[in-house]
Amino acid sequence: MTFASLIALAAEEAEHSGNVMLETVWYPIVALVVFAFLGLVTLSYKNVSNRHAHKAAAYAEEHAADLQQTGHGH
Repeated sequence: MTFASLIALAAEEAEHSGNVMLETVWYPIVALVVFAFLGLVTLSYKNVSNRHAHKAAAYAEEHAADLQQTGHGH
C-alpha cells in the first residue's frame, strides 16, 4: 500500500455519517438553561430598594440636614 492509499483508508474510517445537529443538540439546551438561570437571578434583584423603604425614610429623617441638596445636586 502506498502512503496516499493509507491516508484515504484512514479518512474513510474516520468519517462518520451521523446527524451533526443531533450530536450537538445539548449545546443550545445548556445555553438556554444557563441564560434562564441568569435571568431568574437578575429578576430576583428587582425592586430590592423598595423592600426597605421604611429604613430609607428613617435615615432621611435623621440626616435631613446632611441630605439637603444645593444647586444642581452638588
